[in-house]
Amino acid sequence: MESSKNCISSTSHLFHLLNRASRSLLALVSLLLLLLLTYNAAEIFCTHFPLPARTSPEPASFSPERFAGESRKWVPVASSVMYAVKEEGPPAIPKTHLRLLPKSHSLESFTNNSSLKKRRRKRRYPFKVLRLEPKRFSARVKEFFGENLSNSSCEVRFFMTWISSLESFGDREVFTIETLFKSHPNGCLVIVSDSLDSRRGMRILMPFLDRGFRVTAISPDFNYLFKKTLAESWFESLKRGNVDPGEVSLGQNLSNLLRLALLYKFGGVYLDTDVIVLRSFVNLTNSIGAQTVDLETKNWSRLNNAVMVFDKGHPLLYKFIQEFALTFNGNKWGHNGPYLVSRVVSRVNGRPGFNFSVLPPMAFYPVDWSRIHGLFRGPRNSTDLKWLLGKLRQIRSQSFAVHLWNKQSRGLEAEDGSIIRRIMADCCVFCNSSAPTL
Repeated sequence: MESSKNCISSTSHLFHLLNRASRSLLALVSLLLLLLLTYNAAEIFCTHFPLPARTSPEPASFSPERFAGESRKWVPVASSVMYAVKEEGPPAIPKTHLRLLPKSHSLESFTNNSSLKKRRRKRRYPFKVLRLEPKRFSARVKEFFGENLSNSSCEVRFFMTWISSLESFGDREVFTIETLFKSHPNGCLVIVSDSLDSRRGMRILMPFLDRGFRVTAISPDFNYLFKKTLAESWFESLKRGNVDPGEVSLGQNLSNLLRLALLYKFGGVYLDTDVIVLRSFVNLTNSIGAQTVDLETKNWSRLNNAVMVFDKGHPLLYKFIQEFALTFNGNKWGHNGPYLVSRVVSRVNGRPGFNFSVLPPMAFYPVDWSRIHGLFRGPRNSTDLKWLLGKLRQIRSQSFAVHLWNKQSRGLEAEDGSIIRRIMADCCVFCNSSAPTL
């Protein structure tokens, strides 16, 4: 009996010990869960402040800045008629999109000294490397132009660049292609574009192909195009993160460089996608157009790079590319585009070995960007009609093309009787489908 009681007592004591142990274990587990929840909450709600990045020194300028307001002498001019316009500020810059791949490090922006003298902000810009098409670009372009054929049928070689999305390639851009082939049915057009070089992109171009026109889209190979120029080392520095892209769209600045490299490698005509072609470029050689002239001296004050005609390997193109690489500034609008070609031409003017013409504004820029809306308006009265008909005659007789100044005119309706509406009727290929809004 006594033995039985002792056994029961031992069992009860053991059960009591196990019960205490289980409660202790449960408490320990609960404590661990509580600590884990506390840690996760801290990770979610706590703010992390990254250490400021070290800013790179601003690159030195390799040449003194020449302002566009200074007068320049005309290098042989094709026409004596000039349209002098008032110089105003630059238009707003549209955002562009590039198809990119990630890179492991980032670029830092330079601070703007004029607005941040008291408090300098340091920002990081993620840098991504452009997708390349190695060894394919050159072969595709040469095959398209028929360089290996003794009887290539390309009357004029045209280049355009499109660094934006496919969705933004609209009626205006399609109409530009229409006008090109209206004036050059035997011309060849290469659109250097990553987004258009696709099945969806080719569907946009298919109506032209169905008509027998020669047009294609090819993704760029920057390494090939920049090879053996100073742009090659600049681009490598850009990819390594040693070049500040600045506040201006990097895509726009790459387009400024890309058009120069295309003409240098292949020769031909470069056109922006907001340029309406009015007549044949066959007789134009090594030419660039003035955008504005000085009202007093009648000499050009600024050139533009929206339309350029140059032979392959032209020395002026090499100078343009050199200037881009040595003086690149991504924070100044136009510095790597219109201002660049103006700076270089002003320096080489009169030097032996350069053979080119600066054409007057009427050649490609008959109306300044600040007045482009006037080409879209219909006549309101007899005075308007008289001016409109006179301006239309002037453009038809003296202009090779009309630059539409994209940002300033996009979305404007071409009203009945307007200059643009009349030009559209002259230059369309798919005339029934031409929209009044460009």
